[in-house]
Amino acid sequence: MLAMANTESSGDTARPWQSYNTAYTNAKAGMQGVDKEKVQRIVYEMSKGSQYFKNEERKEAFIREKIENMRARCAKLKPADLAHYQTVADKRILELEATRDLSRIWVHVDMDAFYAAVETLSDPSLKGKPMAVGGMSMISTANYEARRFGVRAAMPGFIARKLCPELIFVPTDFKKYTYYSDLTRKVFEKYDPNFVAASLDEAYLDVTEVCKERGTTGEEIARELRAGVHDETGGLTCSAGVAPNRLLAKVCSDINKPNGQFILPNDRMAVMTFISSLPIRKIGGIGKVTELILRDALGISTCEEILQKSSYICALFSHSSADFFLSVGLAIGGTDTPQVRSRRSISNERTFSATGDEAFLFYKLADIAEMLSTDLQKEGLRGRTLTLKLKTASFEVRTRAVTSQKHICSTEDIMKHASKLLKAELPMYANDNQNEDNVQDVVPPLLGPGYSFPDHFEGSSLDRVNSVTKTLGDVASSSISQKESLLWVNDYKCSICGIEMPPSFVEERQEHFDFHLAEKLQKEESETDFKTCVLKKRSVPKDHIASQRKHKKQKPSPKEGKHIPIDVFFVKSNQNF
Repeated sequence: MLAMANTESSGDTARPWQSYNTAYTNAKAGMQGVDKEKVQRIVYEMSKGSQYFKNEERKEAFIREKIENMRARCAKLKPADLAHYQTVADKRILELEATRDLSRIWVHVDMDAFYAAVETLSDPSLKGKPMAVGGMSMISTANYEARRFGVRAAMPGFIARKLCPELIFVPTDFKKYTYYSDLTRKVFEKYDPNFVAASLDEAYLDVTEVCKERGTTGEEIARELRAGVHDETGGLTCSAGVAPNRLLAKVCSDINKPNGQFILPNDRMAVMTFISSLPIRKIGGIGKVTELILRDALGISTCEEILQKSSYICALFSHSSADFFLSVGLAIGGTDTPQVRSRRSISNERTFSATGDEAFLFYKLADIAEMLSTDLQKEGLRGRTLTLKLKTASFEVRTRAVTSQKHICSTEDIMKHASKLLKAELPMYANDNQNEDNVQDVVPPLLGPGYSFPDHFEGSSLDRVNSVTKTLGDVASSSISQKESLLWVNDYKCSICGIEMPPSFVEERQEHFDFHLAEKLQKEESETDFKTCVLKKRSVPKDHIASQRKHKKQKPSPKEGKHIPIDVFFVKSNQNF
């Protein structure tokens, strides 16, 4: 049984659908020519009014505030300031330019709609038909026929079905995808034994030595490698990008998808010409938020414009961020094979229905502390920085951390610090609770890997506190664990449904987590409502029920024929069907 909430809200009319951009509305390979306005309109209509929607509005309000603050800082920069920062930028650009390495040949290989292609290989009747791997809750990938309708990975299936009514859903089969991924890696090893696997369907290969040994080019190696993958897998195709570094190789692999390749010569002029008109969003590491800030605050939309406004970049961003942006403008990326780094953090979490019971919260905290301690001891790790994260039913997050004088791993030591952090947060939530109405009990999980949320997004009610997480390590981690063991196996596979999402899919992972937790709550609510309904029926005399049935007329549902809104997956409601 699903719960449907009211899809209208008092503030929705002031928000045009054209401005609503989510992970679902960003184009992927194969989505050229898609009616983006239609996709935006549908996603907006099926999202508005939900807690998820309201949280997106809060985040966008924060982004707008940040953009306005940056504009204000820009306006305060005097000519002398800009001259100073231009000198700083020019010096740093020269230093970065000195690190440019055009001696390596990198190939980025990306399988074409991997999961969907594997399913089509197993069932040829799916060929040529719009198909997605997953279900009505969430899809992990879509074939190119479906992408023409705007269907894409990480999109809830019910939205995908609205975009493409003929869409065929195929359940995920992780074992099958792993099998075919292993076949592709056998091919990769022939060209680079130390290749870097970014996910099951993506890899970076340094083919410099192979090219030297064979006296051939990166273009020929890429063509040979792609043919080898096709033969080894029995028909799967992949696309490749060849460039002097990994950053550029990844961009290049997306240009001639599917089943194609693009070669960027190891020549500085060719590289700078290529990067000059490239949209900044094409670069790995520049997501929606960064794109908006650069575009709306500084007027930067292409990589070339980063260098043109390098003085502002150095004036307004941290040293490390400025270095990254300037490197992008120069098209300088990694050329050495990255080394495997030791684990820097470990974490645990539990989710539960909204509660204001402090005793229950501390009970959960102790439970997590014990699990975290066990995990640390299994890994032979100790840590100094302990992070407590609370997330509310309205998707609001608070994070607080403390650093101990010594490295710790015992349950007692963890609880000693964690309990202080929780105690400090509770009074604020309690005060907020006195001034606000009750809210719907949605229990979303913690944010995914690498995601940060504004500190000023405070929780507004103790009743909303539904998730407590502690992270022990040098940096806050995001390994997810709950009653159903919701976590990312090998850092990419959802342990509940088997959907695979790379760690870089931060927004998509967050939305995926939110679905599973909301689904769990709705199931619990449905069971409770059913039991209540049964008890009520048992308490009513049979003759009264018969009389009611005799005179009751069936009225058409005002919702009949309409699609389920996104709230079904994020919000609980008192209205059931």
